[in-house]
Amino acid sequence: MKHLSIRWKITLWFSAALIVVVSMTYGIVLAVSEQVIQKTIRDNLIETVEHNYDEIEFYTDINDVDLKNDVDHFVRYGDGFLEVDDDFLDQVNGVYTALYQEDSTLIYGENPVARDTAELSFQNSVLQKQRINGTLYYIFDRELSDQEISGLWLRGVVAETQGSAQLQNISKLSLIVLPLVVLLAVVGGFVIASRALRPIRQIEQAANRISHGGDLKQRIDIGKGGDELHRLANRFNEMFERLDASFEAERQFTSDASHELRTPMSVILAQCEYSLEEDCTKEEYREAMRVIHRQSKRMSRLINDMLTFTRLENRANRYPMETLDFGALVLDTCEDLALIEEHGIKLECQAQKGILLCGNRQLLIRMLTNLVSNAYRYGKDHGHIWVSLEEHPDALVLAVRDDGIGISSEDLPQIFRRFYQADSSRSSGGTGLGLSMVEGIVELHGGQISVDSVYQKGSTFTVTLPKPGRE
Repeated sequence: MKHLSIRWKITLWFSAALIVVVSMTYGIVLAVSEQVIQKTIRDNLIETVEHNYDEIEFYTDINDVDLKNDVDHFVRYGDGFLEVDDDFLDQVNGVYTALYQEDSTLIYGENPVARDTAELSFQNSVLQKQRINGTLYYIFDRELSDQEISGLWLRGVVAETQGSAQLQNISKLSLIVLPLVVLLAVVGGFVIASRALRPIRQIEQAANRISHGGDLKQRIDIGKGGDELHRLANRFNEMFERLDASFEAERQFTSDASHELRTPMSVILAQCEYSLEEDCTKEEYREAMRVIHRQSKRMSRLINDMLTFTRLENRANRYPMETLDFGALVLDTCEDLALIEEHGIKLECQAQKGILLCGNRQLLIRMLTNLVSNAYRYGKDHGHIWVSLEEHPDALVLAVRDDGIGISSEDLPQIFRRFYQADSSRSSGGTGLGLSMVEGIVELHGGQISVDSVYQKGSTFTVTLPKPGRE
């Protein structure tokens, strides 16, 4: 069973269940049929006896009877004659009827078990049973009650085996029809299972093509539908899209990281080669070391940012969460950043202590530092930066606004992309990972970040974070 396909497993289980159901049905049909047949035999016995009861009449003078075209039989009884209908002699559906005196003397008719039932007393309109030589017989007596007739009884007898022929016919018919029904149902089930599982084969084939071909842009196409298999195919397609996007992002990240590291490394190598190949003055050596030191710091910042970014993406447990005073954190961070005063830009902060947040202090400081540093880097000379923290009923809203150069509509959709820098002329000292890292920190805390910017007028970054207990 382990090596069979799902189609065959479904068919085999369905067949086994169907055989069990049909076998139970066959048994029930036979049991019910036997009960119905036995009841029919008993009812037919009573009906036949009652019919023959009405066919017996008494006449005091035979001349009173119209004998024209009459084939009835006449039996002398007492001071007259008993007229017995000719049909009385016939066996009707295995039912025998006989006319008796009260002392069990047979007057007319036929009873195949007369000797064995001779001792059985007459009981008016009562159905009796007696087993004779292993066969059960039903016996029904009817007393003839008339002003001129007394002491006469009609006794009907029928064997329960009378229904054996009907039961055998039913059994034979069931043994022919039911297996045929099972066969047709199994074949139909196999066809239905094949059609129902066809999308699974298409999913398997598409997955094999993607696995062996390495082309994550292929998709599973099984047509339109809303059943479980179509939903599964849609989930696979969504998974392939995410994997494709993830691999593309990783390839782009590797390419961008190599490009970003290549420039400072080239500068360092060039300075080292120049200093080793040429005889330089002390000042020239010092200048070369300053260049190497500056480029090394740039590489160090880039590597640290990439490590932090990787940890954020992997959701590593290196950043434990705690409930902290986010208002005090914003005030303290802004107080330190205000000392930069780059390009004569003034930093103002509006926040209150006591605003709590569940988060990682190190990452939250990094998030705010990156946003403010970006505002400094792209701000205008003697401009302003405004930082505000507001507590709403269901969230905390942190906003960093500046009146700098802003972001063009073309660059706005790309600013959270890794290594993307909108204005390369003012990006010296940046790694291009700042806003991507901010977005990762915000998502790690269950929040959202948005930006509103007008070119040459300034930008506003808004971070919305859930309050403690609302994550």
